[in-house]
Amino acid sequence: MTGQASPAPAADGLAAWITPARTALVIIDMQVDFAAPEGRLGQWGVDLSTVPPALAKAEALAAAARKTGTPVVFVGLFTRPETDSFSWRERMRRRGGDPDSDSGLCRAGEVGSDWYGPKPLPGERVVEKARYSGFHDAPLDAVLKGLGVDTLVVAGLTTECCVDCTVRDAFHLDYHVFIATDACAAYEAEVHEASLKALELNCAILVDTDQVITAWEEAA
Repeated sequence: MTGQASPAPAADGLAAWITPARTALVIIDMQVDFAAPEGRLGQWGVDLSTVPPALAKAEALAAAARKTGTPVVFVGLFTRPETDSFSWRERMRRRGGDPDSDSGLCRAGEVGSDWYGPKPLPGERVVEKARYSGFHDAPLDAVLKGLGVDTLVVAGLTTECCVDCTVRDAFHLDYHVFIATDACAAYEAEVHEASLKALELNCAILVDTDQVITAWEEAA
């Protein structure tokens, strides 16, 4: 797949499928701890070189969405000590890590949970979650239903984790899901590509940022 979207849907399809009247742009976990060199993953030595291009594409999508009246919804990880998962900590321990020092990604109220790249504007919806999926024990479904949308264009970090989990849950809840492949990233290119292939096989349609922007402009 080489990190690219599938062939574009029929010319008379995409603009109707993701028309602003029925669609929300959902931006997932583009936050300091996941994307910035000074964030937790950057401090741990994770290679973040795949991230900046995805952030730029997500910013372009947000700008186009706002211009065409498409709602923008930000979904982010906001953890607290009381939300720390026992299974997460135990898995870390069994892998040889230290749950006490390695927990605490995107702590609410701390710099690590701040948005990085595209940022919500006043009045835009922000959904806080404490697990991978934006739908798990979080109000994302209610927010989307309140907006009257049945279709999602998804961007975010990381492709194989929180994007994957959120997309699968969205499909299970009967949303039509489009993934902007170049506005998502994993920290390893092959993981990104494999995740997109699995999602395309099962629950999403792959597009790229330019296709989405053109479709929104046509629909608007």
